[in-house]
Amino acid sequence: MNENEFRSELLRIAKCLDEQGLNRGTSGNLSARYGEGMLITPSGMGAEGLSEDDIVFVHMDGTSRGRWQPSSEWLFHRDIFAQRADAGAVVHTHSVAATALACLRKDIPPFHYMIALIGGDNIRCAQYATFGTQELSDNALIALKDRKACLLANHGMIAAGKDLHEAFKITVEVETLSEMYLRALQAGEPVLLTAEEFRAAQERFASYGKPSRG
Repeated sequence: MNENEFRSELLRIAKCLDEQGLNRGTSGNLSARYGEGMLITPSGMGAEGLSEDDIVFVHMDGTSRGRWQPSSEWLFHRDIFAQRADAGAVVHTHSVAATALACLRKDIPPFHYMIALIGGDNIRCAQYATFGTQELSDNALIALKDRKACLLANHGMIAAGKDLHEAFKITVEVETLSEMYLRALQAGEPVLLTAEEFRAAQERFASYGKPSRG
């Protein structure tokens, strides 16, 4: 895609996040790797009324091009792209269920096999740090090691994907798992999958969503 197409896709996904209740108001942000940097949503602006021209280009050195300041969380977007060659897009939300667990500073354990889609046997919660800081970015990178998503303590969640479509799908999945885990905790103590059971699920996911060989 060219730059204009990336801007349009960022706008489309931002609106999808709002429509599904995963973002509200001006919270959250999303980005896509582009050229020698990234395209990211602007600071303090929600999806409503956002246009392609409002999207900001940020170089890897932190300098930006655009009529607005980039999201206050541009640091962890940039650092994820710098450290993770597999990441082509990043979505950050304050979705309700994931944020509720993040406020409890809880990892999500292997209570459900769909956690395998995130890359390991849990979804980690990064240690707390003030929003927009290098410390927050550093903590997020630790929690994202070998994972496609993490929670941010007392803050929200991050999802990283090969492109915006995958990052959006992971965001939806993490919020769904978060809601299920919260409901299970309300009823009692969820029974966790054993290591063997979880490995079997991971093996099944090796062909999940792949095209037919026939």
